[in-house]
Amino acid sequence: MNFQRGRTREEPEINLIPMIDVLLVILIFLMVTTSYAKFSELQINLPQAAGEQASATPNKQIYVAVDSSGQYAINNAHTAFSGLDNFAQSLRKAAAGEAEPTIIISADAKATHQSVINIMEAARIAGYGRITFTTQNPSK
Repeated sequence: MNFQRGRTREEPEINLIPMIDVLLVILIFLMVTTSYAKFSELQINLPQAAGEQASATPNKQIYVAVDSSGQYAINNAHTAFSGLDNFAQSLRKAAAGEAEPTIIISADAKATHQSVINIMEAARIAGYGRITFTTQNPSK
């Protein structure tokens, strides 16, 4: 038997107002207790360095150039890149017995990063640690 024939069933109701009140209290609590880091106000003391006078006997300089198509030149002479060991041998020939020459790398702005790394790795294999790069000032 159904004794509640005429009664409609009430749907459960969720009251959101107390939940919003609780979330606002939590938000206010977090805003008051949080400390914000201000990186722009850090006091940084940069290290200082003084340049030394150049030695009386400058090291031999080896100019290595690479263009955007991956062509290499050592001291303005075209050199084929056929591996790191062969390129390191070409650097040794260009050094002509100098113990610690300075490798000056002139890379095209559109040259691949790998081609510059190849020169640096070949210099490491040859035992040369003095490497520098050439740049130019931007035109105005």
